[in-house]
Amino acid sequence: MLDDQLKTQLAAYLERVTQPFELVASLDESETAAQMRDLLTTIQTLRSDKISLRLDGNDARKPSFTLQRQGSNSSLRFAGLPLGHEFTSLVLALLWTGGHPPKEEQDLLDQIAAIEGDFNFEVYMSLSCHNCPDVVQALSLMAILNPNIKTTVIEGGAFQKEVQEREIMAVPMVYLNGQVFGAGRMLLGEIVAKLDTGAAAREAAKLSAKEAFEVLIVGGGPAGAAAAIYTARKGIRTGIAAERIGGQVNDTLDIENYISVNKTEGPKFAAALESHIGDYDIDVMRLQRAAKLIPAAETGGLITVELENGGTLQAKSVVLSTGARWRNMNVPGEDQYRTKGVAYCPSCDGPLFKGKRVAVIGGGNSGVEAAIDLAGVVEHVTVFEFMPELKADAVLQKKLASLPNVTVIKNAQTTEVLGDGSKVTGLAYKDRTNDEVKQVTLEGIFVQIGLLPNTDWLKGTLELNKMGEIVIDAKGQTSVPGVFAAGDCTNVPYKQIVIAAGAGATAGLSAFDHLIRN
Repeated sequence: MLDDQLKTQLAAYLERVTQPFELVASLDESETAAQMRDLLTTIQTLRSDKISLRLDGNDARKPSFTLQRQGSNSSLRFAGLPLGHEFTSLVLALLWTGGHPPKEEQDLLDQIAAIEGDFNFEVYMSLSCHNCPDVVQALSLMAILNPNIKTTVIEGGAFQKEVQEREIMAVPMVYLNGQVFGAGRMLLGEIVAKLDTGAAAREAAKLSAKEAFEVLIVGGGPAGAAAAIYTARKGIRTGIAAERIGGQVNDTLDIENYISVNKTEGPKFAAALESHIGDYDIDVMRLQRAAKLIPAAETGGLITVELENGGTLQAKSVVLSTGARWRNMNVPGEDQYRTKGVAYCPSCDGPLFKGKRVAVIGGGNSGVEAAIDLAGVVEHVTVFEFMPELKADAVLQKKLASLPNVTVIKNAQTTEVLGDGSKVTGLAYKDRTNDEVKQVTLEGIFVQIGLLPNTDWLKGTLELNKMGEIVIDAKGQTSVPGVFAAGDCTNVPYKQIVIAAGAGATAGLSAFDHLIRN
């Protein structure tokens, strides 16, 4: 199952295991079960003094295995093989079960251990999903820390019958005690907050009590990270309030155009940003979403940022780097069938549509790249482009044209997502050359039509252009004194990681300049 290099790396990690635990496998006669046996045998052999293996499990989900620390009642089960993007999740589960401490704030770990009640989580994932590991790792850690929490991680490809019965068309998909708990990326703190209903109020009070920052960055993507690092290096009190460090970079699969980095993946890039931020004295406030900006002119002194949880933060200067989000089609049926056939992440959800007919909405680089990836998995892909010609780079269009199971429809305006009440069955569109409305039978629709800036909360506070982007000058200054902005939420002409990082550095330096002059 594992090549020699991976075995060597795994052996080095397993040296960190300090407490003995047991792997218990429930196997059947499938090929996946044989592979699971090989994987678990390898793991046990690499750390035989601390890890034991039993093959006599009798769980109804086969093949699967549990990790059980001696003297603990924790319940963590992997159903199917946790390889691909989930191999890291497996390694972390092994380390945490074996006593290696997780890299999370102690307050959050204590909060997890104190949760009362009975919680049985089931999380469905796919091995190609780069959004799934965050959820899998969060729920795995919770099961290891708290015996009241049970987690089963299910690889959808190995349990297709369950996936079909539950009509799962997007991953990660999380069930709690048999009911849908959430879909899509969720971080550990978000999940804990949903279980611990008093957490938001406690966190809001904690944030409101903080001393005013000299520079407060709102948003933690490449622009926000760069701004924070540049201001922290000046020795001034810096804070970041963000939903997640890395921002939308976390949802990007391959990055091949960040200068000096030949190729990386979005989650790795985001982790590198977080590591770099950690090198400086920066107060990082995660899982925070801004709700209102109050200029210094209105407060009589400091700029105030109100957060959605009710907390407030104050600062002498602010850098806005809230990024952007996927643009919706805004047609009937889209909201109704989101996660039931309407999807936004081809690499995450594509495997769930194996052998089916799907559409990609959008003929830019993202749309054509999505169609190329999906063509290797699904039966057929139809690309719908609003304009008379595709907008993707020529090399991508050439590759797309070479694929036998791809159809491109141009001058097509999507008008409705069709469904049977529980899942997508097709799509209606208008032929813009003659206004004729047509329908195509489909089982999945992947939306790839660009981005919208995350600036709704700023309307009426500072100048936005007609697209909702923050208007800035060459120094990143907005229309409000002391408030700067950078990245995809602004009116810069190109939305690229390298440009956002440079703009963040500019905004950070401008904020510092503002402070020393005022």
